[in-house]
Amino acid sequence: MKKSRVLFASLAGSVIEWYDFYLYGTATGLVFSTLFFPNQDPAISLLIAFATFGAGYAARPIGSIIFGHMGDKIGRKATLMLTLIGMGGSSFLIGLLPTYAQVGLLAPILLVILRIFQGIALGGEWGGAVLLATEYAPKGVRGLYGSIPQLGVPLGLVAGSFSLTFISSMTTDAQFLAWGWRIPFLFSAVLIVLALWIRSGIDETPAFQQQKESGELSKVPIIETFRNNWKSVFHVIGLKLGDGFFNVFLMSYVLVFATSYLGYSRDIALTALTIGCATMIITIPAVGYLSDFIGRKVIYIGGLILMFLFAVPYFTMIGEGAIWLYYFQAAMLGIIWAAIFSTQGTFFSELFPAKVRYTGLSVGYQIAAAIVGFGPMIWTSMAESYGPSPWVFGGFMMSGIAISLVLCIFAPDTRKISRYEDRVDTFESDKTLNV
Repeated sequence: MKKSRVLFASLAGSVIEWYDFYLYGTATGLVFSTLFFPNQDPAISLLIAFATFGAGYAARPIGSIIFGHMGDKIGRKATLMLTLIGMGGSSFLIGLLPTYAQVGLLAPILLVILRIFQGIALGGEWGGAVLLATEYAPKGVRGLYGSIPQLGVPLGLVAGSFSLTFISSMTTDAQFLAWGWRIPFLFSAVLIVLALWIRSGIDETPAFQQQKESGELSKVPIIETFRNNWKSVFHVIGLKLGDGFFNVFLMSYVLVFATSYLGYSRDIALTALTIGCATMIITIPAVGYLSDFIGRKVIYIGGLILMFLFAVPYFTMIGEGAIWLYYFQAAMLGIIWAAIFSTQGTFFSELFPAKVRYTGLSVGYQIAAAIVGFGPMIWTSMAESYGPSPWVFGGFMMSGIAISLVLCIFAPDTRKISRYEDRVDTFESDKTLNV
């Protein structure tokens, strides 16, 4: 099978999954706080709306257990087909929901339920997309291969944000709130059909094929993961927490922070976010490739140190004018965080053996995601109490980064010591990567 097709299948599904997920995040402040959670105090409406945003993150560990079990028992490919259907179906149905004005409390209840299903599906998608790439990777370029599905985050976010912005520019405010916001959600059905077609044409990964043929599949992956690999799970959780809070801020909450507390227009805030994401598209594969030569751990530590040092300056300077917002979004999101994120899929997956790799990778990552997903609720309360204080917001970020930095120092250098067995690389070369 052509390696390029495998990478494209990994990336395509990832883009669409994150398109759906971040589409909701963008719509939270623009639409849902008004149409589904009306309140006389806009801050309360926003707080409640972001609670539903966090609910999607909270549901991701559930999905990691469900789909991790399936991925380690029946295969990576079949599991990834199901996550696509779950994610796309939820987004499509959100586009059909009645509003609070039409059905009262039933509207936000249905929205939260669908958001939870979104989170469950995404909880299984990320780990599977990473493994689809890394378990096909020839030895020596696993970092590059593992960085490709990570491109789904900036591409999906830009697509989700752009779709809402484009519809908003083509409609009046009244039309946008009445029906315009629904179009990007309904369009996800078309994208899901396309991704399913792409993924249906690939084979199962070599690592899983070997486990299946040798009869070494785990009976209950989640139990075996915590029995034999619990340290790796907690390593992943801790390593993700530090950059995770900053990631959620830089890629979603910054829109609210910039418009509500710094006085920027929505167009300026979205432009800054787009600049950061565009930079990531270049940075992620470049750093992924570099990690195959100098190691994932070295890059990860360097990224965390830079993020720690620039936390307070970031919050200080973005309030000084649009040009500073653009520069710092490009630097913090597009370079520093992108360098960290580009290595995460490969770095984390290398901590687990093949028989529980889907479960271990997904559970650790998604537990951390569930924690950081409630960041917007915390920041809304902080902003209401302290305003856009650089020391309050910067100090919050620094505390999380410090935890990750300490854990990273004691983490193994997976470029040298990896749970991807040599025999898998041999199996891979002999049986699967004939082009």
